[in-house]
Amino acid sequence: MKWSELAEQRCSVARATAVIGDRWTLMILRDLFLGVRRFEDFERRLGISRSLIADRLKLLVDEGVLRREAYQDRPLRHEYRLTAKGLELHPVILAIVHWGDVHYAGEEGPPLLHRHKACGCDFAPVTTCSECGEPVTARDVEVRTGPGA
Repeated sequence: MKWSELAEQRCSVARATAVIGDRWTLMILRDLFLGVRRFEDFERRLGISRSLIADRLKLLVDEGVLRREAYQDRPLRHEYRLTAKGLELHPVILAIVHWGDVHYAGEEGPPLLHRHKACGCDFAPVTTCSECGEPVTARDVEVRTGPGA
């Protein structure tokens, strides 16, 4: 399978990977969830070429994950905001962060902690069943053919 063919696959993982599977796209998403909005800030934080950032941001805008909003008229400048579709990636990013914290944080511990605003406690993300509310791990899941197969 070629990278350019991922978006046409029937597999939801392949189609999602076509949008967010690139390492720089994931780093841009990380920064967006940390409050970064402006092109120059992505450039400064990531240290990659302007064209690479522009390509990734354009894809995310084209896919409806981000929207561009003008914040200055002369010269015209935009910032990037997560859409509702983009905000739905938060659990995905949290799961990647948690996995990295568990396996790669080092002796000092994780570099960032996540606090639940409502209760004031730091937390680790947990996947739960949408129907019964119980925690779900890989061994608790059975995969069946769906209507889009």
